[in-house]
Amino acid sequence: MSELLVDFITSLDGCASGEGWPGFWGLEGPEYLGWLGEQPKATYLMGANTYRLMSGFAAGEVPASQDEFRPEEEASVDELTQAPKVVFSASLEEPLSWANSTLVRGDAVEAVRALKSEGSGLLSTIGSLSLSRSLLRAGLVDRFRVVMFPVITGATGAERIYDGYPDVALEMIDHRTFDGRIQLVEYRPRVLEHPPLGVPG
Repeated sequence: MSELLVDFITSLDGCASGEGWPGFWGLEGPEYLGWLGEQPKATYLMGANTYRLMSGFAAGEVPASQDEFRPEEEASVDELTQAPKVVFSASLEEPLSWANSTLVRGDAVEAVRALKSEGSGLLSTIGSLSLSRSLLRAGLVDRFRVVMFPVITGATGAERIYDGYPDVALEMIDHRTFDGRIQLVEYRPRVLEHPPLGVPG
């Protein structure tokens, strides 16, 4: 059976991006980049919005806040291009232009449930906030990993990750600091029907 990882990089205040900020908030360092390069191969899961954004980067579209990609960003996009990707969308049309991408039009939760039961490798989300939320609600997520960068994007932050989430208990299974400033935390999640304290027994 495949393992499903929900994987986010965020500001300290839980935003996945910020207007005017470069990739990784411009704060990636050699330890963090080295760790990224050591990660196991995965099949990446994403929705239409993430696909449009990332496939645009792969085709050479530079974010509006930048003049060109930094080498670290180019390497990250190149690795994604080579990896197998499953895209869940009712609006995209086949064939998808980004290499190694498969379009799935059906229910994403049921499709991922089938991928998990039939496969043996790692499945990992990339961005795709609503997809990740749906997979978590369905109890399909084995690991929930967040890498927090030391910025608060109170004025410019976008894509608030935890809005609309259920209550979730998190059992820590890993933590690490990169380059003296970037914090990784990884958990096994358990969706709660109600808060665990103060509930009549």
